[in-house]
Amino acid sequence: MELVNLKDKTERVSFAQAVKQGIGREQGLFFMEDIKPFSAEEIDALLSMDLVSRSQKVLRHLIGPDEIPTLEAIIADAFNFKAPLVKADDNAYCLELFHGPTLAFKDFGARFMARVLSSIIGDSKCTILTATSGDTGAAVADAFYHQDKINVVVLYPKGMVSPLQESLIATLGDNIHAVEIDAPFDNCQDMVKSAFDDAELRAAVGLNSANSINISRLLAQVCYYFEAVSQLPREQRDQVVFAVPCGNFGNITAGLIAKALGLKSRFVIACNANDTVPRYLKSGAWEPHKTVATISNAMDISRPNNWPRVEALCQIMGWSLSDFAYGSVSDDTTRENMRALYQKTGYILEPHASVAHKVLSENLKEGEVGIFLGTAHPAKFKEEVDRTLGIELPLPQALADRIALEKQKKLMAADFATLKSYMLDELKL
Repeated sequence: MELVNLKDKTERVSFAQAVKQGIGREQGLFFMEDIKPFSAEEIDALLSMDLVSRSQKVLRHLIGPDEIPTLEAIIADAFNFKAPLVKADDNAYCLELFHGPTLAFKDFGARFMARVLSSIIGDSKCTILTATSGDTGAAVADAFYHQDKINVVVLYPKGMVSPLQESLIATLGDNIHAVEIDAPFDNCQDMVKSAFDDAELRAAVGLNSANSINISRLLAQVCYYFEAVSQLPREQRDQVVFAVPCGNFGNITAGLIAKALGLKSRFVIACNANDTVPRYLKSGAWEPHKTVATISNAMDISRPNNWPRVEALCQIMGWSLSDFAYGSVSDDTTRENMRALYQKTGYILEPHASVAHKVLSENLKEGEVGIFLGTAHPAKFKEEVDRTLGIELPLPQALADRIALEKQKKLMAADFATLKSYMLDELKL
């Protein structure tokens, strides 16, 4: 698999090199220049398989026959949990992606990346530096916990992740280093970018990223779009509309790769008050505002890293940005929608799924089958869900065990020099 740096087309790397390197020169993202689709017959065959078998076929097709000899075993080990499609509303299903170890969709990408990276780094050591607006950090921390030769540094914005999300990030210790940044997520992301621009730090700690910057995360996420469609009756598989709650736009990029591979689907971009992309699609002007804190905090991103990949994929496939349906939802509307669906069907939405469900309901056409992505277990937002719905949601045991543990974290200003000193002084590689 050859990947190109979207900012410097002279930099071309293999999939394995892209995984090890994370990001290219000038902070450019690695991406493919073409995608070979499956035939209609191959799609039908794939949709008859189980999740692991199908994912092995899809990822081997994308990555190629000559890279990652242990790929099939890696997938079997990484994808050892389900992703059920659950009827939530009239003609709308939730793809529940929260049945992994940290109860969020990020488990798919993080577990896959951890196992790929461990298989290819050989005797070298590395440091994963990642910024999280909520669930990425938890999934990455869990996926890389106790991995030999790999340290993890997770940056997250103070007061802008849920208490349960923070517990999953900051209670492990060992090779997992939790750093709370006194600033919004976009500042955390800027610090990660600065780190990758610093040649001294990169060389000293073997720097890599497990954000959706890393192509391995995206490719893993392609698989559950096929899984969703496979659970529909055959007669509904050609009328699918996915509504994706969007923050850094990695999740929808993965869905669009699935579409490019031949999965028949339409996509709806669902945002909260951080609506840079919806405004861009409406006006043609890219004008990020200051990040706004919302109850759907994992989407509190004003400058989404993966948007260049969306545009690149549209160019590859000849798609128009004007074809996207989109919408943004306020916190008040998010809560109203959570209450309305619970009263109607009894289905419990957490805020991110509520945003996706609401925007889906506004854009679903007659005859279409809607699927919105449930990216996190409602219990990860227990305080908000309980308050909004007037219920007492029980904690899954995995969360109950972690919330009681002491947090091991360092508070830091949004200053790259401070982060660099911390990493050089504290990481023992």
